[in-house]
Amino acid sequence: MINQLLIIGCGNMGGAMLAGWLAAGEDPARFAILDPALPEAPAGVKLYREASEAEAAGAHDAVMLGFKPQQLRKLAPGLQGLTGAGVTVCSLLAGITRAQLAAAFPAAKGHVRVMPNLAARINKSPVILCEAGLDGAGREDCFVLYDVLGTAIWLDDEARFDLVTALAGSGPGFVYRFIGALAGAAEELGLEREAAVQLAIATVDGASSLAAASDIGPDDLADRVASPGGMTREGLNVLDEGAALHRLLVETLRATRDKGADLAKGA
Repeated sequence: MINQLLIIGCGNMGGAMLAGWLAAGEDPARFAILDPALPEAPAGVKLYREASEAEAAGAHDAVMLGFKPQQLRKLAPGLQGLTGAGVTVCSLLAGITRAQLAAAFPAAKGHVRVMPNLAARINKSPVILCEAGLDGAGREDCFVLYDVLGTAIWLDDEARFDLVTALAGSGPGFVYRFIGALAGAAEELGLEREAAVQLAIATVDGASSLAAASDIGPDDLADRVASPGGMTREGLNVLDEGAALHRLLVETLRATRDKGADLAKGA
């Protein structure tokens, strides 16, 4: 079991994950934060300002890296005392490979790439895990920890990690943009802004919940909403013409995925 997790750099994602763990009833004393800029930590969570403070405490058996990927080379030398034997290094650093993590923290017990999204705050995030160096018990410990935040999934083919990140990690950003565009379109056609936003959010919420509970795929669900010759079918015809929506999202995921390789080069 991972008894103590030290979060190094607790920004938006790390904060959302911590909030999710605490909301699920995890003991705040199980977590600590190393972050010189964070104003304060949640009640019961220890906050360190310097690596030397956290090293002196020496209580953790896993760390989770939550700073920017471009900072890895600069920060890694000062974190060696926190990532030694027996410590599992978990990384939220987009684009940073297991090999790069192993090179940066060679003494660690194992190295795990972790990719959730902000829905971890409400325990509804997919959490993609990809590890090197862990035994069966170590894998189970990581799975149990991260599955609390939604649904943890092991990905053994690291070559697909950036694509999975583009879909499940960055995906909420694209969904939020769609919600905004749907509301904006209704506003442009005459609906009040507040009503348009409320209806767009409620529509996407209901549709996604139904898709999650359904035993048929999203394309079939769309067809069930659309009667032949009806209003919904007329709108779907616009989205489907020339596979416009499909092609747009292929390019969106391609650009997002390929950025991961760029981040890895700059680390």
